[in-house]
Amino acid sequence: MKEMSVLFLGKDGDKNCIEAAQFCQDNFSNVSVFLGKWGDSFPVDWGNWSYIISYLSRWIVPNPIIQMARIAAINFHPASPDYPGIGCNNFALYEGASQYGATCHHMAPSVDTGEIIAVRRFPVFQTDNVDSLLQRTYAHQLVLFYEIVQSILEGKELPKSTETWTRKPFTRRELNELSKITAGMEKEEIARRIRATHFGGWKPTVELQGFTFEFRD
Repeated sequence: MKEMSVLFLGKDGDKNCIEAAQFCQDNFSNVSVFLGKWGDSFPVDWGNWSYIISYLSRWIVPNPIIQMARIAAINFHPASPDYPGIGCNNFALYEGASQYGATCHHMAPSVDTGEIIAVRRFPVFQTDNVDSLLQRTYAHQLVLFYEIVQSILEGKELPKSTETWTRKPFTRRELNELSKITAGMEKEEIARRIRATHFGGWKPTVELQGFTFEFRD
C-alpha cells in the first residue's frame, strides 16, 4: 500500500466512480472519498493531500483546495480535448465527430483548462447515440484512470501530453440552445439535434409560435 493521502471527488451513484474510489482506498494509506450530485455543497474546506483526484465530480474544485495538493490535483474528463466543459458528448454527436475520448489533466482555477496529462481516444460510430457514446466513454475513462493511478503507485512522474485544449469550454447555455428545435429548421438540422440531445428522460424541446413543447418520439 502506497503511503500517500488522497482526496477523491466523484459522482454519487455512479458504478465507475465507486470502483475508482475503492481502488484508491485499496492502494493508498489515507483516502477521503466524497461523492455528490449536481447542486450539492462542496464537501471539503481544509486538508493536506498528496493528490486530489476528481472523477466525474459534480463540483468545481475551488482554487484554494487545488493548491492543497502537495503533488498534483488531477481531473478525469469524459471527453477528448476537443470538447471541454459541459455536454461534451452531445456536441461531439451534433458535430459528427469521427473520434472522441477521455482526458486526464491537471486542475486549474478555470474548468477544463489545465495542462493535459494523457488522452485515450476511440472512434465514434454512425449508429452511436448519447447513451452508447457515454457508456463507451466511461469505459475508456476508467481504463485511463487505472493507467494513471498505476503510474502514481509505481512512483513515476505523471505523463505530459503534447495535446492541448482546442476551444473554450462549452457552457450550460450552449447546451440548452442545442436542445431547442424551432420552426424553419431544416430536416437534417432537426435530426442532428435529436441525435445529440435525446437521452432517457432528457429530450429536446420544440419552440413554435411562442410556445414550448417537449419532443415526443
